Amino acid sequence: MGLDEKLVVWAEKEEYYKEAESIASHLGVAFYREKSEAPEGRLELIMDSLGLALSDGDMVLRADLTKMLPRLKKSNLQNEMLVKAARLKGENRGLNIIDATAGFGEDSLLLAAAGNYVTLYEYDSVIAALLRDGLKRAAKHPELMNIVARMSLIEGDSIEAMNNISEENRPDVILLDPMFPERQKSASVKKKFQLLQQIESPCAEEGILLDAAIAAKPRKIVIKRPVKGPYLDGKKPNYSYTGKAIRYDCFAFAVNTDYKEKR
Repeated sequence: MGLDEKLVVWAEKEEYYKEAESIASHLGVAFYREKSEAPEGRLELIMDSLGLALSDGDMVLRADLTKMLPRLKKSNLQNEMLVKAARLKGENRGLNIIDATAGFGEDSLLLAAAGNYVTLYEYDSVIAALLRDGLKRAAKHPELMNIVARMSLIEGDSIEAMNNISEENRPDVILLDPMFPERQKSASVKKKFQLLQQIESPCAEEGILLDAAIAAKPRKIVIKRPVKGPYLDGKKPNYSYTGKAIRYDCFAFAVNTDYKEKR
C-alpha cells in the first residue's frame, strides 16, 4: 500500500493551509482543508497551532524538543550516557557527528547541547516532515535556538550517504539507533512504536547499516540498544555504557584503520 493510500494531510485553520498543502505535495498525498473532508480510516498529518502532528485518531505524535529542556541543564547533560559515549579522548572541541537514524531528533539534541555539530539523516519522509517542523519551532525557542543551530537535517538514505562520504567530510562519531520493538516497555511507548511502524518498519538491514558506518571511517561508532538486546549484526563492541533500559555499544577506531572485531 502506497503512502497516498495510508495518509492524508489537513489543517486546523486557514492560516496553516499553505504550509500544510506544501507538505502534502512533498509527500505525494492528498490535502484537505478540514478534517470532515478527509476519508476515514487513514493516518493524518495535522497542521495546527502547535505545529505538525501525526495521528491515528487516538494517539497524537509531535516532534516536541521542548520536553527535553530538563535534560539539557548542564548538571544533567554531563551525566547523560549518550554524551559520555560520544566523547573522544583528548578532544575538547565540538565534534562532527552523524546521527544516521534521526527519528524525532532527541538524541541529536543532547549531542548538540553538549557542543557538537550534528547532521541528522531521516529516510522516512513523514518522520522527516515531523522532525523538520520540530526543529523549526525549536529554532524560535530562546533556550533551544543556539543548540538547534548546530543541527542540520537531511531527508535521505544515510546508508548511501555514509558509503559515499568524501574524505574532508568524514565524521568524528556516528550514532546508530535502529527501531526495535523489544525495547519498548510501557503501553504508551508501545502504542507510539506501533503508530510509527505503520509508516516506517524496524531496520531490517542492520548489517548493511553498520557496514556503511564503518565505511565512513569515523573515530567512533555509538549504537543505541535495548539493555539486554543482542549486538548489532552480532558484532561485539570495544566497550559499552549500560543503563537501566538502554545500552550504548561503542566501536573505537584509530584514524584511517579498518574495523577488527573484538573477540
